Amino acid sequence: MFETVIGLEVHVQLNTKTKLFCSCPTSFAQQQNSNTCPTCLALPGALPVVNKEAAVKAMRLGYAINANVNHTSYFDRKSYFYPDSPSAYQITQLTKAIVQKGELFIDLKDGTQKRIGMTQAHLEADAGKNMHEGNYSKVDLNRAGTPLLEIVSDPDMRNSDEAVAFLKKLHATVRYLDISDANMQEGSFRCDVNVSIRPKGQKEFGTRVEIKNINSFRFVAAAIAYEVQRQTEAYEDGVYEKEVNQETRLWNVDEGVTKSMRGKEEAADYRYFPDPDLRPLIVTEEMVTEAKIMPELPDAKVKRYVEELGVKVSDAHVITSDKELAYYFEEMLNHGAVAKTAVTWLTSELLGRLNKSGFNIENSPVNAKTLGVLVAKISDGTISGKGAKELLDYMMENENRDVLAIIDELGLVQVSDDGAILVIIDEILANNQDKVEQYKSGKDKLFGFFVGQTMKASKGSANPSKVNELLKQRLS
Repeated sequence: MFETVIGLEVHVQLNTKTKLFCSCPTSFAQQQNSNTCPTCLALPGALPVVNKEAAVKAMRLGYAINANVNHTSYFDRKSYFYPDSPSAYQITQLTKAIVQKGELFIDLKDGTQKRIGMTQAHLEADAGKNMHEGNYSKVDLNRAGTPLLEIVSDPDMRNSDEAVAFLKKLHATVRYLDISDANMQEGSFRCDVNVSIRPKGQKEFGTRVEIKNINSFRFVAAAIAYEVQRQTEAYEDGVYEKEVNQETRLWNVDEGVTKSMRGKEEAADYRYFPDPDLRPLIVTEEMVTEAKIMPELPDAKVKRYVEELGVKVSDAHVITSDKELAYYFEEMLNHGAVAKTAVTWLTSELLGRLNKSGFNIENSPVNAKTLGVLVAKISDGTISGKGAKELLDYMMENENRDVLAIIDELGLVQVSDDGAILVIIDEILANNQDKVEQYKSGKDKLFGFFVGQTMKASKGSANPSKVNELLKQRLS
């Protein structure tokens, strides 16, 4: 039996207005090589200056994960040559990072939590982008110098489920903190996965393989599964030392395999040394105060939803997993929705329709205020659940309409007047005396027949709870 050991290195692109060491904009999808200057092109004589906003955002993450935020940290040069790095080195933090020794708690499928240690989070400059077209390769340096926060976990994860749970929790956290848009498709949230196996009970780690630049939760799980199987089979076949090397591999999406890219470099191979152009990064009290201003984070929201609003733990995790979904839910409550009913109508009714129509919560045709009012009108008996579904379908096709106006327009107001409902019930009972006698002789299942006939006669407008109450009175 083998144990899997997984550690992650996550690169988060910070959503600052300008790059880490110059004033070039970080806007995405601009004309190639237009967001550049002598500093990010590494031209002779250009000197870097640290972006204060990037430092504050790194600190904010540090405080959010209970880490040590160092008031003095240092920048180092990591030497390597690639076409997308015009300086032939990367400015990073090796000697002493701005954030060290944090923790993140992940939610497991059995309802428990597991602590994952965080080694550090350090600031570094991103590289440019290589583009390959036929026989030609081109380089776009718009991204060169964009601020990255590299977040390094401890090797505390033991399977792909835990690794994906960690990534999702971290992804949600950086988005709640508003330090990154964490758009995986655009590469602003990507990770390297370190995987090894060892016989159960062995303390020493096995040979570590690094799988580079994975930008999908699904691909992370698939890459880990493949690599664990590859290493396990090599161990069982007696070729572990020959076939499992400390190396960098790539995840081939089309083939569903990892492939060797290059031998894994050690720190000495990068010839790290202190950056001579950058003085130590010294944090001020003003920066500390700014960094500690943060919103309510997912774990705190879950606790509040469960303890104060009576929401089920599983539902609370679903809602808080996405910042926009949580804010949508809270806006519904602000407009009169009862929490438990709001959960159902948000996670089941609305999200089901959005998925089917190709929308998400951010571009939903039905805004939070509208759905909040709709849910409130269910709770106060103005409309029935069936009428509310009809109303929601209508609003998916007709944006920004007033809920109350649509209820009147579609004739969805629920009849709760005892007298009006009794008139219908008396007529139903009079026309079905044989069934009334059967019910009174013990055929209790016929009660559903009377409810159905009453609702049909009222064209669905009668309040179901009133119908049940009044029918019981009449039939008794």
